[in-house]
Amino acid sequence: MNEMATQPELVHYVPIATTILSVIFCGVLLRRYRQKGTGAHLLWWAGGIACYGLGTATESLVTLMGNSPALNKSWYIAGALLGGYPLAQGTVYLLLSRRTAHILTALTVPFIVVFSLLVAFSPVNTEALQLHRPSGAVLGWSWIRAFTPIINTYAVFFLFGGAALSAYRFRWRRETHHRAIGNTLIAFGSLLPALGGWMAKMGHVEWLYIGEFTGLLFIWAGYASCVSRSVAEKPITIGQLMAGAA
Repeated sequence: MNEMATQPELVHYVPIATTILSVIFCGVLLRRYRQKGTGAHLLWWAGGIACYGLGTATESLVTLMGNSPALNKSWYIAGALLGGYPLAQGTVYLLLSRRTAHILTALTVPFIVVFSLLVAFSPVNTEALQLHRPSGAVLGWSWIRAFTPIINTYAVFFLFGGAALSAYRFRWRRETHHRAIGNTLIAFGSLLPALGGWMAKMGHVEWLYIGEFTGLLFIWAGYASCVSRSVAEKPITIGQLMAGAA
C-alpha cells in the first residue's frame, strides 16, 4: 500500500456530511412518493440519492478506517458506475414516455451490472492503494476505466440535459418560474460531482468530495423549488427545504 498522506486532512471528512444529507434527502423523496402514490421517477431519484450516499459513505469509511481493496472497489462501483445513473433514469421516466424509459432501462442496466462485476473481480494494483484516498488506479484491469465515461456521459446527458431543457421550457410562464429556477439549480448541481470526478481521475479526489457535497445541496434546493407552489409568492424556508417543500 502507498503510505502517502497517512493522516486524513479536514476535506477528507466532508463525505460524512454528504452521507448524512443523502440519507435525509432520500427519505424526503420516498415520503413524496408515498404522498403521491405514484411516480416512477421519484423512486429512481430516491435510489439515485441512496447510491450517491453509498458512495460518500465508502469515502467516509476510507477516511475513518483506512482504505482496502474491497472498500476501494465498492467506492468505484457506487461512485463511478452508480453515482449519477439512477438520478438520470428518474429524469428519463419523468420526461420521456414510459415505453421509451423501459427500453433505455433494459439497455443500460445490463451494461452497469457487467461492469460492476468486472470491477469486483478485477485484480488489485496494491502499489496504487493509498491509505485515505480511494482511486480508480487501484483496478488492475485498467481498461475498465475507459468505459465508465460512457455511463457518466449518459447520466450527465439526461440529468443535466433534462434539467436544462425543463428550465428553458418553464421560464416563459410566471406560474412555472419557480420550476425554471429549480431545474437550473439541479442542472448546475449535477455538473459539480461530474467535474469533481474528472479531477479525481487526475489524482485530486478531494475536489470530488467538495463537488459531491455542494452538488447535492444545489440538487436538493432545486428539487425543493420545483415542488413548491411559487417561490415568487412564498419563498422557501430552511424548514421547507428539509421537508422537501411538499
